[in-house]
Amino acid sequence: MSPMARTAPVPAATDPAIIRNFCIIAHIDHGKSTLADRMLQSTGVVQARDMKAQYLDRMDIERERGITIKSQAVRMPWEVDGVSYALNMIDTPGHVDFTYEVSRSLAACEGAILLVDAAQGIEAQTLANLYLAMENNLTIIPVLNKIDLPAAQPEKYAAELANLIGGDPEDVLRVSGKTGAGVEALLDKIVRDLPAPKGDPDAPARAMIFDSVYDTYRGVVTYVRVVDGMLHPRERIQMMSTRASHELLEIGVSSPEPTPSKGLGVGEVGYLITGVKDVRQSKVGDTVTNLAKPAATSLPGYADAKPMVFSGLYPLDGADYPVLRDALEKLMLNDAALVYEPETSAALGFGFRVGFLGLLHLEITRERLEREYNLALISTAPNVEYEVTLEDKKVVQVTNPSEYPTGKVAEVREPMVSATILAPNEFVGAIMELCQARRGVLGGMDYLSEDRVEIRYRLPLAEIVFDFFDILKSKTRGYGSLDWKADGEQAADLVKVDIMLQGEQVDAFSAITHKDKAYAYGVMMTGKLRELIPRQQFEVPIQAAIGSRIIARESIRAIRKDVLAKCYGGDISRKRKLLEKQKEGKKRMKMVGTVEVPQEAFIAALTTDESKDKAKKK
Repeated sequence: MSPMARTAPVPAATDPAIIRNFCIIAHIDHGKSTLADRMLQSTGVVQARDMKAQYLDRMDIERERGITIKSQAVRMPWEVDGVSYALNMIDTPGHVDFTYEVSRSLAACEGAILLVDAAQGIEAQTLANLYLAMENNLTIIPVLNKIDLPAAQPEKYAAELANLIGGDPEDVLRVSGKTGAGVEALLDKIVRDLPAPKGDPDAPARAMIFDSVYDTYRGVVTYVRVVDGMLHPRERIQMMSTRASHELLEIGVSSPEPTPSKGLGVGEVGYLITGVKDVRQSKVGDTVTNLAKPAATSLPGYADAKPMVFSGLYPLDGADYPVLRDALEKLMLNDAALVYEPETSAALGFGFRVGFLGLLHLEITRERLEREYNLALISTAPNVEYEVTLEDKKVVQVTNPSEYPTGKVAEVREPMVSATILAPNEFVGAIMELCQARRGVLGGMDYLSEDRVEIRYRLPLAEIVFDFFDILKSKTRGYGSLDWKADGEQAADLVKVDIMLQGEQVDAFSAITHKDKAYAYGVMMTGKLRELIPRQQFEVPIQAAIGSRIIARESIRAIRKDVLAKCYGGDISRKRKLLEKQKEGKKRMKMVGTVEVPQEAFIAALTTDESKDKAKKK
């Protein structure tokens, strides 16, 4: 049957029996967005003339990088045996930094399509998202994508998938998001295998927010899944965690463009517009209810997204500080996981301490600020949050090395993560060597098949946040994949390394590091600064210190005028006198002179080699 014969008008779905809610979960680059494109075409909600690759990826940065950053919900009609069904699909991000968004999307569904690349097989994020889906008791449909590739090994990976979730390799669907092969069979299977949503239509309204975005003209657009009751336009609603109440100006479904409707009932996925300008009042995971007849309890699973990595963002030009402040406020409307507060650095001036979910989140946020708001920024080296206990039992939360207390420290606790690494078994030795060097503790090892292994480690977050993934990729020739989740805290032997120029501390270069790595950091940073800071009229010592103990030192030699140029022949005492006179002048200058560190030196010292390579490519 042709696609046009199978599609029907989008039903005004009030009967939960004809609704199917599902999301697509997979590792990065396994073809989620491409498969979503073919589904949009097969169901006829996007005409061929309007179609473009990665249709649901709306941001320029998503399209350029080929990654999904924001979840997107869309309703599609599909007819099976003469009955028109409403399929609500949520296209989720694949990267570990956006796992919070994936978990909320899963909570809004009854089923999940577990998508695996037929040429690459199961990877770390595939497993992580599968376990998340299992925790939410979702019905899982295993699917192999990219079967049209010459390197595809569908038989091998179908057996691996069946072995993982329990079942028969024949039950694993084979599709191609590129050519559209097998997509109609997948849509039929979604209708037949996924359960219809359950809920009480007569109970007080309860809807879970799984995403919210900011629209310049309409304010905050909140995406919800209705669990109980019904929401109507023009009624007043309340957010159960913040207690904020608003009037519903518009309610509707995305198909895939916003289509207003007369209300949302049990099991339906749609959007709400209240005209509110602050996305923080529509927190992901919160419960929406009716103000006049509120629900007694909110839906389970609500928690704020907790930032894991902190970095200072400073404008290159101090006059851009107000622009950066406004830009962060506006960006926060589109990204509820962003946390920031003002901070001042003696070296870099006024800026903000910003909390991110991971390094990719940091990179994308910085790129959006620079591109969308035309800002030039310096970002300090990423840090994690430490808990420092002093001898008088006072506890201090430290997100910036400059906040590290000066008193006697009893204990420092650092955040830990449980990491899962998947790779071919030939790289086990290299992976274990890398993890041990990063203070990791082996948690276990399982073979998914005869040549693929899953290794579990408990590692300090500070050790994996910077360059761990890059090194893992190079050690495994690109085959290794990593997933991690927060796993409590642990006491560690950490120290603060200060960098001093002529005895004056430069807070921008300070770092909190493990005692064993403090010396290496001190030598690296003093050596870097010796090359970057221009020579002065007097000698400048660059020192790395832990407390009052100097652990590394470099010197920038003074610029010296040749005072002996006019002395040829004659008594040595004349030359000595001139040299002594110069020495006194240098000494006097050193007492009153200050070392000016040029902006370029800060940028070069705080920029990683990876960022430099990117700048060169540009």
